[in-house]
Amino acid sequence: MYNVDLIHDDANEVILVVKMPPGSTMPCEHMAALTEPASGSDTASIKTTAVRSACGKYFTLNRGKIWISNGGLAEIFAFFAKTPVRDEKTGEMKDKITAFVVERSLGGLTHGPPENKMGIKASNTAEVYFENVRMPADCVLGEVGGGFKVTMNILNNGRFGMAAALAGSMKGVLAKAVDHATNRIQFGHKIHTYGAMQEKLARMAMLHYVTESMAYMISGNMDSGAKDFHIEAAISKIFASEAAWTVTDDPVSLNGEVICHLHSSCVQETGVERVMRDLRIFRIFEGTNDILQLFMDLNGFQMAGNQLKTLQKALKSPFSNIGLLTGEVTKRAKRQ
Repeated sequence: MYNVDLIHDDANEVILVVKMPPGSTMPCEHMAALTEPASGSDTASIKTTAVRSACGKYFTLNRGKIWISNGGLAEIFAFFAKTPVRDEKTGEMKDKITAFVVERSLGGLTHGPPENKMGIKASNTAEVYFENVRMPADCVLGEVGGGFKVTMNILNNGRFGMAAALAGSMKGVLAKAVDHATNRIQFGHKIHTYGAMQEKLARMAMLHYVTESMAYMISGNMDSGAKDFHIEAAISKIFASEAAWTVTDDPVSLNGEVICHLHSSCVQETGVERVMRDLRIFRIFEGTNDILQLFMDLNGFQMAGNQLKTLQKALKSPFSNIGLLTGEVTKRAKRQ
């Protein structure tokens, strides 16, 4: 058996630490399992259930997850299921999301074959099935019914590193594009001498620089002790994934590569087409860009709403809050 420790930091964020058995040489893969056939961005719609036993010492897990990275390899899973929880105010039983850690060795956990994917083919992505998996009650991550917060923490911590990873991909693709542009001759001149090509390369370099800067900014904030960086992580994930796609799409045109379809011929010499296929998933996982955009918009509205609430209270006693009101008037006058 593997030892699984749960660490709560100052922000009460749950961190999963897996300890290998002494002298073990077996690879210990662990993965978070969230997505289901009818549940993607709508986390609350999951159907996997975990029912507590009458004695309260066990939970029984059923149903399954799809598109789980390392699903066919992992020995330890952090997964999310609906559990009946009594509402303290009404006394009614309601289904709430709870996070668990389950080991394959408990039995009842199986997986399907690796998915045949468009990209990231090195990733073992598979369905995971739970059939009457009996787990000790101490497998709960955080609190019973508190799984949504754990979910958000896992997704948030998965987003912040994307800018760094994608900046590296963009750097490699940009190097291939520059090499091609400085050696390819058309109309009697190397193509890097043409203004249109220079503009394309400059835009690629700019997008790479901004993405890399975002990675440094978020990492610097985290190193400085910042705990609340969910907005920055979401913004960097959206920008980096969209920028990486653009930076990779341009060299595909530049190199004259063709994306495969059925029996169409492919040019794969530079490897850019593989990078392009691998990059497509970055706009989907760890929260789709469309949903994250709405999340950013909502937070913007909330900030504006909180500011207006403060002004509304100040207007009820204008003489007591003359400084606040004067500052707001000055700020708005400067915008004109």
